[in-house]
Amino acid sequence: MIPSPRIVAHLDMDAFYASVELLRYPQLRGRPVVIGGRRAAPPGEGGNFATLRNYTGRGVITTATYEARALGVHSGMGLMKAAKLAPDAVLLPADFDEYRRYSRLFKDAVRAIAPDIEDRGIDEIYIDLTQLVAARASGGALDPWERAREVALAIQQAVLEATGLSCSLGVTPNKLLSKIASELDKPAGITVLRESDVPERVWPLPVRKLNGIGPKAGARLETLGIRTIGELAAADPARLAAQFGARYGAWMSSAAHGRDEREVVTYSEPKSISRETTFEDDLHPVRDRAALSRIFTDLCVRVAGDLERKGYVGRTIGLKLRYDNFKTVTRDQTLEAPTRDANAIRRAAGACLKRVALDRRIRLLGVRVGALSRPGVEALRDTAPALFD
Repeated sequence: MIPSPRIVAHLDMDAFYASVELLRYPQLRGRPVVIGGRRAAPPGEGGNFATLRNYTGRGVITTATYEARALGVHSGMGLMKAAKLAPDAVLLPADFDEYRRYSRLFKDAVRAIAPDIEDRGIDEIYIDLTQLVAARASGGALDPWERAREVALAIQQAVLEATGLSCSLGVTPNKLLSKIASELDKPAGITVLRESDVPERVWPLPVRKLNGIGPKAGARLETLGIRTIGELAAADPARLAAQFGARYGAWMSSAAHGRDEREVVTYSEPKSISRETTFEDDLHPVRDRAALSRIFTDLCVRVAGDLERKGYVGRTIGLKLRYDNFKTVTRDQTLEAPTRDANAIRRAAGACLKRVALDRRIRLLGVRVGALSRPGVEALRDTAPALFD
């Protein structure tokens, strides 16, 4: 029997938010659709949809269908800029409650097959397949990587049956490579990479495809003549250490060769639970007081609901506020006893609000609950001094 190597999968839902919306509006399939902004409205009578053509505001794209991406728009792009590239693209508002519901559905479907998962956000997870693949061995008839592909296909089908949505999986020896591989054959792709595949499949890719190399590091590498992962792998480690520091330089060299020893972390306690919203137009603390009050209360109710659903209470209530000049301030208040009551959270957050200057228009408002514990259990940790990093 061929011994099973370490096998890790990264599952990434395909254009997740947009795909959820297409379940709601199947008539939009095949059309460029972007999700984002708060002025967008669902169709009224007759099925008329808003488009980007006449959009005004500073909203940004949360996600877009692949048809819209083909026109040059992408997540994080301003909607007004996107309107110049794809004026006839349909614009829909984000519905995060629905996206969270589908997130729970797809993760439950995966756990039913492969329980060792690391939750990385609303639309992606890592899955440790090592033991599951080893258990499927049958007289050594199948290579372990072929068995891994079979498991990935079963997971992909289970997600589709549970949600009606497609996903892509990268299956490799570690998390770093799996994250890269899950993007290679989107949508609805399964990419299996062995260590021996790294020179052919990974090295030609831009260095920014390595999760951990951001825009600044990528630009700096380019000044050194290093544009691809293969060029980074061939770079002198001492040169990288001199340019980026010993620790980061060593990581770059190791990552470029596809090395990653991180474990799939199947469970971790959250440090805090928060909700925040960025306004389409800056709101005035006096003239828009009624609207701000409604939004503030809604954030507290939503945070309380998140605490209830996840089984936590918290002692430290925090406020985050960003002004129209992009200055951000935070305040927090620690209660005598932990809570998940929306009214108690609202009172504490309101007390925090009284400790900030309300002399400018407001761009963003957020509420956070930290120092979490399970009911009846001592608080897990103190919140960090900087409440909103």
